[in-house]
Amino acid sequence: MKKRAFIFCLYTALFLPSMVIGQDMTALVQKVRAKLDLVNDYVAEGKMKTDVAFIKAPIGRVKVFYKKPNLFKLKRENGISILPKGGVSINMNSVINMNNYVALLSGEADIDKVHTKIVKLIPMNENSEIILTTLYIDEPNLLIKKAITTTRENGTYEMSFSYGKYASYALPEKVIFVFNTKDYKMPKGITLEFEDGDKPTEAEKIRGRKGKVELTYSSYIINQGLGADQFK
Repeated sequence: MKKRAFIFCLYTALFLPSMVIGQDMTALVQKVRAKLDLVNDYVAEGKMKTDVAFIKAPIGRVKVFYKKPNLFKLKRENGISILPKGGVSINMNSVINMNNYVALLSGEADIDKVHTKIVKLIPMNENSEIILTTLYIDEPNLLIKKAITTTRENGTYEMSFSYGKYASYALPEKVIFVFNTKDYKMPKGITLEFEDGDKPTEAEKIRGRKGKVELTYSSYIINQGLGADQFK
């Protein structure tokens, strides 16, 4: 009897912690989505900084428009908007845009001194453009601190979020968007401008680097009934 009790205790000590990994996180993800769904539309203003080796793009003011479920538009004053094409947008709702998925806990981590649960979203649709999304969720506040998404056509990209006075709507104060330049699809009509010392013959080396876009929002106008005509 004592031997059985010892074996049970040993099994519990060795294997119970690992059983937590893989538990269903669907309820948590649904709560995060419900918070995002509080926002029907918004107009936001801010500044965008682009750090892509083969493009000269100074810091510029931007205006962002969003309307539920998936209308998103970013306008940059006196410049181009350097973002990968193909449905990729710096938009909170684009982080969780699947309806049929499996959500599994895969660990925990601290992001900017905030403890998060790492949740992997695996689409059930085998033809989905998204292959895998990994979320770092601040569970008490139902906020996404980081998201890593792997797609079929646009490679893997990462978004990090910082929050301020609009956290109650799950709207970030700052977004950092990182992507692989080798998977970058240039917006139509854009001509590459190489930095001094970078020659076109070295383009392949340059395109192996990471690209980064930082968006810092100064204000939001939320749920004012934004018309669909704003996105034409």
